[in-house]
Amino acid sequence: EGNEPGDFMKITYRELLHKVCQFANVLRSQGVKKGDRVSIYLPMILELVIAMLACARIGALHSVVFAGFSADSLCERILDCGCSLLIT
Repeated sequence: EGNEPGDFMKITYRELLHKVCQFANVLRSQGVKKGDRVSIYLPMILELVIAMLACARIGALHSVVFAGFSADSLCERILDCGCSLLIT
């Protein structure tokens, strides 16, 4: 479910697994490996869940930053966690 009432999407576990595996491969191709830190800067959409699960699948630590934060706030959080990749 999204932020707006009536904003939702249905997906099967099989479809979710397929999308998570695809995105995990994208992360690996970008050089992300187990133990790396990744920041995720997305609104409440399906891709946020996929990104979180893909990070967990390859053993990367993820930090979700609320999409309403300013660029300065995002920068502070990126520097604090020492992330190697930002997903937006």
